[in-house]
Amino acid sequence: MVHTSSVINRKTDMELVQAALKRSRVVALLGPRQCGKTTLARQFVPADSLNYFDLEDPPSLARLTAPNTALRPLKGLVVIDEIQRRPDLFPLLRVLADRKPLPARFLILGSASLDLLKQSSETLAGRLETVLLEGFRLADLGVVAQTRHWLRGGFPLSFTARTEADSAGWRRQFIQTFLERDLPQLGVTIPAVALRRFWNMIAHYHGQIWNAAELARALAVNESTVRRYLDLMTGVFMTRQLPPWFENLGKRQVKAPKIYVRDSGLLHALLGIGGARDLEHHPKVGASWEGYAVEEVLKALRPDEAYYWATHSGAEIDLVIFKNARRIGIECKRMDAPVLTPSMRIALADLKLDELYVVYPGEKRYPLTRKVEVVPLSQMVNAK
Repeated sequence: MVHTSSVINRKTDMELVQAALKRSRVVALLGPRQCGKTTLARQFVPADSLNYFDLEDPPSLARLTAPNTALRPLKGLVVIDEIQRRPDLFPLLRVLADRKPLPARFLILGSASLDLLKQSSETLAGRLETVLLEGFRLADLGVVAQTRHWLRGGFPLSFTARTEADSAGWRRQFIQTFLERDLPQLGVTIPAVALRRFWNMIAHYHGQIWNAAELARALAVNESTVRRYLDLMTGVFMTRQLPPWFENLGKRQVKAPKIYVRDSGLLHALLGIGGARDLEHHPKVGASWEGYAVEEVLKALRPDEAYYWATHSGAEIDLVIFKNARRIGIECKRMDAPVLTPSMRIALADLKLDELYVVYPGEKRYPLTRKVEVVPLSQMVNAK
């Protein structure tokens, strides 16, 4: 029996926010719309509290017509939801966060990265800590939910939908609303039709190395335009640009990012994949699994830095992560019994990896060599 949304315990994300609030005066909880930021924040401050402001709610907006008067007297934790609708609040938050003694801390929720909300990163420098929320984690859902989670993605209403058809319908509607309403509210003036075509193309390039010239030709625009589209979709957490790791190894190495649609459910909606059977027989099934595994590993391990590595001669590793001064390689394989490949041997030697894990959908953990181990994805992210 898979959980319903009412009983899914987002323990890891709660702990990350709690730890950040202890350290920092202002914490930004960022992530795509509908990923559960509001539900999480209301576990800290109830929606009917004077300390809770929802900037899509007219009464909250009315209270903030004089923001200094509304915010200055408050004590404890203050939540401001959908902060991207009022970037003018950031200078005031800086002033309020600098008070001594500090009567209030602020948890601000937003649907865009700080790069898109540049003013915040500039005015709150040194006072702001960011926590990223990306929908349900496999670690919270449990290993029994893995197939469903991969198919439907991590958006709560998609994952918990009654049927596969209901889930697919929710995701199609999300994509349309996101392009036609949410992006314009962020000040994006690119036509929804153009961005939809671009997003569809990214879905077909999912797991491949970025080629601006090829996408520009396909969309009949210039290269700087497709780069702008990619940066925009990355800034609203819809795509991931995984940068390449390159060192002076005396080999020609790939230096363009690898691109993914971050949520596997949205990827499947863009590719027209309706159910589990469609996914099994789709030509992008391997790339879909790779992207899903990459996202879950990054969520679980929270590395200091993350890259992929590839040479022009064909050697490649899906993830090279740096964590606690260790260099770890991760290869994602959708197969029953992964084996050691020439790429893995080359990466071990050239990149001086401390260890290399081959992540797969199976259930058994076993070694391939002294430094290479095959590990089920559920064990890699500690899903019980």
